[in-house]
Amino acid sequence: MTTSPRTSTQARTSAETDIRLELNLDGQGKTDIRTGFGLLDHMLTLTFFWAGMDLTLVCEGDMQVDAHHTAEDVGMTLGKALLDALGDRAGIARVGYGRVPMDEALAEVTVDLSGRPWLEWRGDELLPPVLAGEEKDLWREYYKALASGARCNLHVDMRYGKNGHHLLESAAKGLGLALAHAVRRHGTTIRSTKGGLD
Repeated sequence: MTTSPRTSTQARTSAETDIRLELNLDGQGKTDIRTGFGLLDHMLTLTFFWAGMDLTLVCEGDMQVDAHHTAEDVGMTLGKALLDALGDRAGIARVGYGRVPMDEALAEVTVDLSGRPWLEWRGDELLPPVLAGEEKDLWREYYKALASGARCNLHVDMRYGKNGHHLLESAAKGLGLALAHAVRRHGTTIRSTKGGLD
């Protein structure tokens, strides 16, 4: 059976960021990511490696302000790329789950590519107020923008841990695993008792 490639090319330009990306859902986890914020580059690399997706992404953002706009706009554009690459979402498993330890830290991530945007963000009281020079709320905004762009339910639950980097890394890998499961082909029908995805 021949299947069409599940890819997307996205561009987003505003007064705050200029983003270009190419995404292949059926890749090998190869990435080339340059956002200007090293910790975000690291977490994106982990997510898409664990998802088995190829991602090339360049963002020129207003880093002289902070990394907030960069993280938020990258999340939104990535989400739109995921949604675009999936097409009508016929045949995908739709739901995925990832639970990956990173030393003392453990996060659980669950995704439903349902067409209904929602972020449930739990356990961020475990994060230090500042990570890599940026306030911890930046990470909630990144995941919220991703869920909004992809029109998916996304639950991130940082269960326990003491090191902020480890907690974020556990969540990033968990998201990758969850996405890998959710986008896998699982037949030809749309996986919904309603007959369609919102």
